[in-house]
Amino acid sequence: MEVVEEFGFEVIWKWLLRAFKMNLYIGREASKLWKRFCAEISTEISLLIENWKYLLGGLIFQYIHGVAAHGVHYIHRPGPILQDVGFFLLPELGQDKAYLSETLFTFIFLSFVAWSFHPFILKSKKVYTVLLWCRVLAFLVACQILRILTFYSTQLPGPNYHCREGSRLATLPPPDNAYEVLLMNFRGVLYGCGDLIFSSHMIFTLVFVRSYQKYGTQRFIKHLAWLFAVIQSLLIIASRKHYTVDVVVAWYTVNLVVFFVDKKLPELPDRTNGAALLPLSSKERDTKTRDESHKLLNGNSVDPTDRRQRTQVNGKIPEDGNAVHVNTTINGA
Repeated sequence: MEVVEEFGFEVIWKWLLRAFKMNLYIGREASKLWKRFCAEISTEISLLIENWKYLLGGLIFQYIHGVAAHGVHYIHRPGPILQDVGFFLLPELGQDKAYLSETLFTFIFLSFVAWSFHPFILKSKKVYTVLLWCRVLAFLVACQILRILTFYSTQLPGPNYHCREGSRLATLPPPDNAYEVLLMNFRGVLYGCGDLIFSSHMIFTLVFVRSYQKYGTQRFIKHLAWLFAVIQSLLIIASRKHYTVDVVVAWYTVNLVVFFVDKKLPELPDRTNGAALLPLSSKERDTKTRDESHKLLNGNSVDPTDRRQRTQVNGKIPEDGNAVHVNTTINGA
């Protein structure tokens, strides 16, 4: 009987000890996650303070682009739908299924936003959110400037259902004042006409897909994103929101704009290659200090960007083209 009681007490004691260690581990890991989260937030805020002008300028231009698209509606004149190869090849979805295009676009938009703000505690996060959106907004602004120039140059009769002859939304009466144009409503954004070449939906879709292609980590999602971009193109044409030329022009214009603008912008720091902006922990700081001391003892530069080879021969360390002589013995002293 005593053996059974002793054995049962030993089992209970081991179980309590294991539970206590588990609680300590969970508490320690939770503390690490919280410190990492706070460090990420602090870094993002500092980047926001440095780059808020670029973000604000990009957001303001989104409003300007919306005003321009709303303004061209006043000069839109409905007419016969132009001959279009895509309209012959793709069956018309109809007004009851036209929402499919907007549904997929909303999914792509929200997915990219969620990915750019995905949890800071994940180590798979390669770039900083503020810097990523500065880059994305630069791409959007460049593409939207070209779009405004094109749809104001020539107004085509809109193929969308509410833009056709006989629809009360196809034409708008002249605005009574500037506020009527500047103070847009959501109805005017969703039911605009005349802003055709080239598709705004494809601008956002391709910019988001290309950004994830460069900074994303999941290969499967990259392939899936490009597939969604193709499906989005087909749905836009099938729902008669745009002509095929609007989608085709968007494909090569957006890709070219992103390619050339990306070359002009400074590259984002890759956190996986040690270029992180986060503050170092005490252990990492000690390791870095030891590495720097080791480099100094070997006559190497601490600065990783300085790739010049420095050799130490007979107490001589050549640097910047000047020889600094260190005499180890004093002759004739």
